[in-house]
Amino acid sequence: MSRYSALLLICLLVLVATTVTAQAPPPYGPSISLERAKGAAAAASAEARKNNWNMAIAVVDPDGTLVYYEKMDNTQTGSAKVAVDKARSAALFKRPTKAFQDRLTSGNAGLPVLAVEGAVPVEGGIPLVLDGHIVGAIGVSGDSSDHDGQCAQAGVDTLK
Repeated sequence: MSRYSALLLICLLVLVATTVTAQAPPPYGPSISLERAKGAAAAASAEARKNNWNMAIAVVDPDGTLVYYEKMDNTQTGSAKVAVDKARSAALFKRPTKAFQDRLTSGNAGLPVLAVEGAVPVEGGIPLVLDGHIVGAIGVSGDSSDHDGQCAQAGVDTLK
């Protein structure tokens, strides 16, 4: 192998390693505190109120255990459980539930998502990252999935 080929191979390996590292989700960290969970939920709730949406909001720890929950008046009953399920899915699988939704709507490549127990393929669940570690997740349900995601993102943004 020539020196040029070896250098090219090394550069390619570094690029691949960097890409894989950049795409890896952050590691789990300690559980989100109750105060931070309340703050994230308050921001999600404020976003919902600003837009006249009724939402259920759940915050879980990295293991998917409920830390904080609230449901706005007149929120549809089914959203209560869905919000918790979205938060658990985002925490346990270290990714927003929108990733599952996108995979499912992309065609046949997404069908295995339905077979993954606990994976919720509907936008509105997002991991909560603090100091480079997943400390929990927020799940929001009550309106359209993109509105749920918008409110969840407002909660995520409080940790930045």
